[in-house]
Amino acid sequence: MARFVSIHSFRGGTGKSNLTANLAAAIALEGRRVGIVDTDIQSPGIHVLFGLDEDNMGSALNDYLWGRCTIEEAAHDVSAVLGEGPGAIFLVPSSIRAGEIARVLHEGYDAGTLTRGLESLSERLDLDVLLVDTHPGLNEETLLSIVLSDVLVILLRPDRQDYQGTAVTVDVARQLEVPDLVLVVNKVPSSLDHEALRARVESTYDAPVAGVFGLTEDMADLASAGIFCLIEPDHPYSREVRAVARRIQG
Repeated sequence: MARFVSIHSFRGGTGKSNLTANLAAAIALEGRRVGIVDTDIQSPGIHVLFGLDEDNMGSALNDYLWGRCTIEEAAHDVSAVLGEGPGAIFLVPSSIRAGEIARVLHEGYDAGTLTRGLESLSERLDLDVLLVDTHPGLNEETLLSIVLSDVLVILLRPDRQDYQGTAVTVDVARQLEVPDLVLVVNKVPSSLDHEALRARVESTYDAPVAGVFGLTEDMADLASAGIFCLIEPDHPYSREVRAVARRIQG
């Protein structure tokens, strides 16, 4: 059975999808089989990082949730991004089509169907790690992901609104008895001391900080045109990604 890891943030714009994609690549390069499910159905986007064309993407998570295909049929083998590297990555994207997004917002979907899909995907594709890119905030989908998780990664920025929202999320995760909860601080200005910030965040939430990422123009310049740690493997961001990848694999 795969190790289930949910990547979550209370607010949008934290860099959650970029982190998820980079973690997937770092873990796959260790020779592991990695799955990604984009459950941010209201505002999907991680498929862009893997070069999937929205208009010709084929089956998506939405198709599985509405009974139009199996979860495995919605999984795209995107291992080509690894080049000659070992391992494999399978991505289940969410549809970018307006009608599909509107249907989810209007009708919702059966949480049990998603649960069964994640378990089936793990088994059928023989995954070592399954990363779930969640929708920001707290809703039924988020709570479901948290309950299923072996590891919950909460991403936040050094921002007062993020701090408050993270406190709520940490409290909910503890009530749901998540086995392993870690924090990641992203987009940290160069004026802040990373180690001092790490210590402060760990003290505030009484939870370990798996990584602290600086605010970097190099990442912004890439503009989601690829997986940063594959393009710049020696960059400080990439080294920190590998550190977080090691932590969440136990």
